Amino acid sequence: MDKLMAILTDARPDLDFKKEDKLIDDEVLDSFDIITIVGEINSVFDININVGDLLPENFNSAEAIWQIVQKYLQEQ
Repeated sequence: MDKLMAILTDARPDLDFKKEDKLIDDEVLDSFDIITIVGEINSVFDININVGDLLPENFNSAEAIWQIVQKYLQEQ
């Protein structure tokens, strides 16, 4: 989770990802942010998040994003 938090903080240092739980619903993150974050996650964790998992509910919070990362790590 520390690696993920570093990725999120690098992408948007102005946000407190530990508190935010409506990143997409409240339009805190935009599509460019998501593309940047997913690219970094794929690189750092050596996974490839599929387009089918790019759903709002998977990116509303750091915890939700972490669940997606965990899903892909378990599939390896």
